[in-house]
Formats: sequence, structure tokens, C-alpha cells
Amino acid sequence: MSYRTYQKRTAALALGAALAGSAVLMAAPAAHADVVDVDYQCKTPIGDKGAVSPIDIKAVKSGSGYKLTMSFQKGVSSSPVELGKGAMNPSAVIKLGGAESGSVPVSGPPNAKAIPANTPIKISDLTGTYTPKKSGKVTFTAGVLTIKALGTTTTCTPANNPKPSLTLDVTSAGGGTTQSAPAGGEELPQTGPGDSAMALGTLGGTVLLAGAAGVLWLTRRNQPVR
Repeated sequence: MSYRTYQKRTAALALGAALAGSAVLMAAPAAHADVVDVDYQCKTPIGDKGAVSPIDIKAVKSGSGYKLTMSFQKGVSSSPVELGKGAMNPSAVIKLGGAESGSVPVSGPPNAKAIPANTPIKISDLTGTYTPKKSGKVTFTAGVLTIKALGTTTTCTPANNPKPSLTLDVTSAGGGTTQSAPAGGEELPQTGPGDSAMALGTLGGTVLLAGAAGVLWLTRRNQPVR
């Protein structure tokens, strides 16, 4: 084998290995999310009411934990009288499953506008902080919703055993197993595919540059003295 042929084969092998490593890293999704219909059955001061609302849960990495946002796409329950601006305060719990158990409390601001009587109450986005205690795949499912207004409390419980709105691979703050990719699903922005894809792309580029640097070093080392 000639010296030039050896150089070309060495460069091709290094480049192929770097690109393969980068492709594997970029293919690993960070999370899987679904908008899930939740059948809320509410106990109100004036009797039982029910409504189905699609629920979306997102997570954004924040330090050693995640900021969770629970969004309601339709209103739930109603009031027989108008609720003035700031009269209604919502909160809820997000149930954890998979590698973790328990729940995360989330809450939102009071209503920014008056809510007319006998109309579905639109719940603002509810937020809270989740810090992993264990590493692995964790699911997030809509739990009990609580609405406080005009000195009364309405409790809405999911009656249809909803499936998780979010599945996330996490690593505990104290370390643990390496994040693994869930089976299928879309990547979430900023949870996230935005940050994770950028980080993985950078890592893949680093691997590629390291491979190229190795080829240059080998080439220079094996060049005959002139």
C-alpha cells in the first residue's frame, strides 16, 4: 500500500467514525409530549359540573430542575355569578410516574379579565418547578385542579384516567444514569430539543474536529524527512 493511499484511508475512517457518532447523538430525542383530553368532574358550591379540556404540559430546563407549564385549551366548570377581575385563583397538581412518584404543585395568576356568569372558566397557564430525585424516564399527568373564587373552593378531579401529557428523560441533581431516549415522539422546544439538539450538535462537531485533528497528527508524524 502506498503512503498516499494509507493517508486517504486513515482520513476516511476517522471522518466516518466522527460523523457516525454525531448522527447517533443527534437522533436521540429529549422528550415526548401529547395534548391529552382530561374529563374534569368538579365539585362546586352549587352542585356537580363537568367539562373536558385538552391539557398540554411542557418542561423547560432550569438549573438542576425543570420549569413545568400546564396549559388548558378549554374552560372548565362555571360560576352562577360574574367573577370580577382577579377574583379567581387556580392551582393544580401534576402527577409523576415512571422513575419517580408523587406530584408537583403548579399555580397560576388570578383571572386578568372578568368572567361572565354561567360561562366556562378559562384557566390561565399553571407553572411549577420539578427537581429530579431519580434518574430515568419520568411521566407527567394532569391531576386535581382547584379553583378558589369569592370565598368558595371548587375541586375538579380527572375522571377518565388520562394518559401522561409529557414523558421526559431526566438525571437527578446528584448524578445517576445517563439520559436515554424514549420510544418515539416529538422533541419539545427548549426542554428540550432546542437546547439539547444544539448541545448534541456541538458535541458531534467536537467529535468531528477531534477526528480531523488526529488525522493531521498522524499525517505529519508519518511524513518522511526531506
